[in-house]
Amino acid sequence: MTEEAQAIPVVSYARISADTAKDGHGVDDQHAVNDQTAARLGWTVVHRFTDNDLSAAKADVVRPDFEAMLEALQVGHLADGQTIKGVIVLVEDRLTRRPGDYERFVEALTYDEGRVFADSKGSKDLYNEDVESMGLFGVVISKMEVRKMQRRQRRSHRRRAELGIPVGGKRPFGWQDDKLTLEPAEAALLAQAVRDVIAGKSLRSILLEWRDAGVKTINGNEWAHRSLKLALWNPRVCGWRKHNGELVRDANGVPVVGRWKPVVTPKEWMAIDAIFSARTGLPTKVDGTVLDPRVPNYLLSGILRCGRKNWEDSVCNAPMRASANPRFSGGFQYVCPSRSMGGCGGTARNGAKVDEFVTEAVLAKLEERAALAGPRVGPWGGESELERLKAKQRKMLQAWQDDLISDELFFPENQRMESRIKELRADQQRHALQQQRATERRDDIRERWFSGRLDVMQKRAIVREALHAVVVMPAGKGRAAFNPDLLVPKWRD
Repeated sequence: MTEEAQAIPVVSYARISADTAKDGHGVDDQHAVNDQTAARLGWTVVHRFTDNDLSAAKADVVRPDFEAMLEALQVGHLADGQTIKGVIVLVEDRLTRRPGDYERFVEALTYDEGRVFADSKGSKDLYNEDVESMGLFGVVISKMEVRKMQRRQRRSHRRRAELGIPVGGKRPFGWQDDKLTLEPAEAALLAQAVRDVIAGKSLRSILLEWRDAGVKTINGNEWAHRSLKLALWNPRVCGWRKHNGELVRDANGVPVVGRWKPVVTPKEWMAIDAIFSARTGLPTKVDGTVLDPRVPNYLLSGILRCGRKNWEDSVCNAPMRASANPRFSGGFQYVCPSRSMGGCGGTARNGAKVDEFVTEAVLAKLEERAALAGPRVGPWGGESELERLKAKQRKMLQAWQDDLISDELFFPENQRMESRIKELRADQQRHALQQQRATERRDDIRERWFSGRLDVMQKRAIVREALHAVVVMPAGKGRAAFNPDLLVPKWRD
């Protein structure tokens, strides 16, 4: 019998990831060292298991080859029938960094008698309880080191965020490679997109315009709905930064200003935040397009209200919706839903003619308002309460740290204040949206409306600013001529 036939068949396991690359060993290097160790021990490597760029320290990471190796050890052979009698690794922390994984490995290896295990220092008897305990203790120490590194990394990220220092990685769209200086053409696109969304334009319309203009991401790819939304929603555009999903604030609760040049003002970003936050949780298509039932495709869907009286002598008041009808000049009509859908089903109007009349009425009203006083939105009324709560929270925190108040008093009260502060900040963002929209010039509204520069979403936003609703009064039986007097606008102050 030859020496090759007498050699013990073992498998080699290697893993390389970001947290292990610092030792200079790549996967091929690890397998080469394993081969040398196996030859020195008189073993033969019959298969190599490799998990590239997969951390052994994270519970949610699945290592396919590690799992396949455990399965092979359990049955005693590989998928092709080749018998295996052991495992060889460079060092044990390449194999496992979590106690649970180490216990699973030892159980699989020792499932049968006579199995062998070795690292670059030599063989180890895992059937010996002391050796197994020492290995488990080493895994615990390794896990502690990983947690220390993760904590240091989190503290470093937080410290950089508080100092307003850009993070690593590729440059963001809109900035140059230093992540501080604006890229003029890209920054102008971002700024215009932010203002368009505030004005009511849909992300889909912006995407189509960017694609027609050949605008690409920094990776040279086509812009998608999600990537555009994240770019506009990133507080970096106004000079702020988020960390773990929250704005980075100083001790006084004021957002920390980064060292990079902003694209838009904080108020504009707060308006964007209010818009996107309101859409959170709504269903989306595969491409990320929001399926918001509150955003119809027609100008006055949901704005028109049925004014017909029902059998109880009360007004129907159901929101009317658009329905295709080739008999009308515009190809559609506005109808009151059926009784089963919450309406009366007894009112319908020519869609195109209603749109034409309401459009002219809204434009005239906006022009009148602009001529008289100009659009104004008063200051936000929650500023004093927000500042009072933040000051109270800081004072209570200091008292708790000085042991002047108990945990039972501090934590429930602090949670209530945090909830109220969060509500106030959300209201502040909604007010910023109203303020931003109110500052738009209205003297060219008619030209912009009919030039094709506004899409349906933007036009609906303008109509909503001018009107609460339009009540559609019944026209009687038969096909009567269109009568605009039966449309009753309900204007906003």
